[in-house]
Amino acid sequence: MIGKIKKFNFNSLLIINTFAVILTSYFFNNFLLIGVFTLFFLISLFTTKNGIEIIKKLNFLQNIRTEGPSNHYIKSNTPTMGGVFMIIPFLIFLLIITINLSSLKLFLLLLTIVGFFVTGFLDDFLSIKNKKNTGLKTKEKFILQSIISIIFILLAYEKNLINPVITVSDSWGINMNIYILPISFLVLVGISNSVNLTDGLDGLAAGCSGIVFYGLGTEILMKDQQELYVFSILCYSMSGICLGFLKYNSYPAKIFMGDTGSLSIGAILSAIALLTDSIFTLSIFSGIFIVESLSVIIQVSFFKITKKLFHDGKRIFLMTPLHHHFELQGVKEQKIVENFYKANILLVILGIVLKINL
Repeated sequence: MIGKIKKFNFNSLLIINTFAVILTSYFFNNFLLIGVFTLFFLISLFTTKNGIEIIKKLNFLQNIRTEGPSNHYIKSNTPTMGGVFMIIPFLIFLLIITINLSSLKLFLLLLTIVGFFVTGFLDDFLSIKNKKNTGLKTKEKFILQSIISIIFILLAYEKNLINPVITVSDSWGINMNIYILPISFLVLVGISNSVNLTDGLDGLAAGCSGIVFYGLGTEILMKDQQELYVFSILCYSMSGICLGFLKYNSYPAKIFMGDTGSLSIGAILSAIALLTDSIFTLSIFSGIFIVESLSVIIQVSFFKITKKLFHDGKRIFLMTPLHHHFELQGVKEQKIVENFYKANILLVILGIVLKINL
């Protein structure tokens, strides 16, 4: 089906994702899933459309880094910080559910997302204020993320909310014991920054996030554990939010999510995965995010090693993250995004098939 689509754009992704949600709702005989997905898709459409005008009035416009691809200069002065209009509706929804269920898991999730949301907001605001592409310094951002992550992980671990066994299948798991703490830290900070790095092309992070949230929500449903059901609902709501935002974020983007959105999205994905014992499947679903992040790590490491050995740093990629490498090879931005979407859909299918068969 995917291969027959000549132009895989926003409408194509929306149709496929909606069809998948309907199919899942029918399979699990629970049409609340499609209801939540649709509701938050519409809410996101409304908040983003009106948010563009608000951001323009506030003059919160994107600054493009000079060391990036030259064809990105035309994106300068595009409204940014659109993540505000994605994450706030989700936080309100999560707060209502948390109050009604009095759940410690949900309370920790709420605090963690707020922490990453504030960090991203500060980074975006300072970037706009300083008229540069960077707001918080890399070290400052990492320290804030680390503090929030450590608080979440320690509290969750103390209350036995994080399973020290990484579950691969119903009959197979890897007991990490105390090592689940650094692994959890790597997942939370790593995925958050990976989504942030992926947010470099119009619609790339938002579209891939919508796909991954659907996959994670479905995988949680497959666990058939009543106490985890609410996390599936949260994932489906975020899938709808991401696709609603994508309507205005796809090429040519009328608004960017900024770190406010990307850091928060990564935190939501990883925190939910940790609380629902879904680390293994999330690592498959998030393959695009992980590869994007790995391309940066490989590039920087290789450059430093070759510079130390040969006094002349070498590069493996033309530019990182990976999507910039393809851009500099002459591949059109829309085509890169389309191919990443297709790859991400296949990764979600792979993760679900493995879940069924292992």
